[in-house]
Amino acid sequence: MQKINNLAIRLARYRPLLEEATQRVLASGWLVLGPETAAFEKEFAAYVGVDFAVGVANGSDAIELALRALGVEPGDVVATVANAGMYTCGSILHLGAQPFFMDVDLQTQCASIAEVEAALHSGVRAVVVTHLYGRAVPGIELMAKLCADRGVPLIEDCAQAHGACVDGRRVGAFGDAACFSFYPTKNLGGLGDGGAVVCRDQKTELALRQLRQYGWSQKYKVTCPGGRNSRLDELQSAYLRVFLPHLDRDNASRRHWGHCYERGLKNPWVKVPTDLGENHVVHLFVVLVEARESLAAHLHQCGVATDVHYPIPDHQQPILAGNTVRALPCTELLAKQVLTLPCYPEMTEQEVAHVVESVNSWRP
Repeated sequence: MQKINNLAIRLARYRPLLEEATQRVLASGWLVLGPETAAFEKEFAAYVGVDFAVGVANGSDAIELALRALGVEPGDVVATVANAGMYTCGSILHLGAQPFFMDVDLQTQCASIAEVEAALHSGVRAVVVTHLYGRAVPGIELMAKLCADRGVPLIEDCAQAHGACVDGRRVGAFGDAACFSFYPTKNLGGLGDGGAVVCRDQKTELALRQLRQYGWSQKYKVTCPGGRNSRLDELQSAYLRVFLPHLDRDNASRRHWGHCYERGLKNPWVKVPTDLGENHVVHLFVVLVEARESLAAHLHQCGVATDVHYPIPDHQQPILAGNTVRALPCTELLAKQVLTLPCYPEMTEQEVAHVVESVNSWRP
């Protein structure tokens, strides 16, 4: 079965460097918030093009702590999209805030400038935009200006878009803060959970460092409300330092396979993503198809795995049942049609050709 992602190949490819990193950490005797984490934070901030990076335990914590650091409190309303797996929405709810759902563009599956403007006019306390599937949100520069003009913090959810660029500027460098996940399947993933928040403002950085460690201003002295235990450990930091120098090369491989799909997929019932330039790092290759279950079943018979990212829009999740929300027609339509095909750097020409042939041979 052709997998969506094959981490075993990736780990084998980097095994000597990962073993060296492991031995380096073991020899240091420092396992949490030590020199590896400090070095990775510096290197990752430089990669994104910002002043600071603060490692945390996972991507969801990154979003929640970024919201807290930027002043969002219980009862506040935060704008977000509803087609990205509930991750941001879950962090908003955990904070005690409420989501304002923005609809997305059918072509890009990202929030539009008009939807961000609508959220700002409604009086939201903060805006979170998601660079979904690896695509940088179109218009992110203007969105940042609109939010700044209103004095509303803009947070970028970059969990699926490590390395994507807009006019040579990497995602994560536009908002007041940006959140990354280093879950193993991400474009930059570790060997376990991990995350980071990046920013330019030193006050925000200080708040994040306090929030990730109990709210301490110094050891055992809690001065920052809302703190928790959310730290990126030394092993994960060391592993991420192994992968980071190769991220752009791996993204180029993902983009290459995406272009192969774009050129090869000719089934008239399957809509294929386009515009896979520097703005897209092809974290997931997601097509649109009305008869999704039929195509997925056909591909399974052909030995090709698929997945759905994501089948239930946030506003239709059971925990939000009964909440009044705006109409989200594009979000709801996409939830019925999105289907993810295999795509990862270590794929082969033969594997991609098999996926293409299998999709093209399907009829609804």
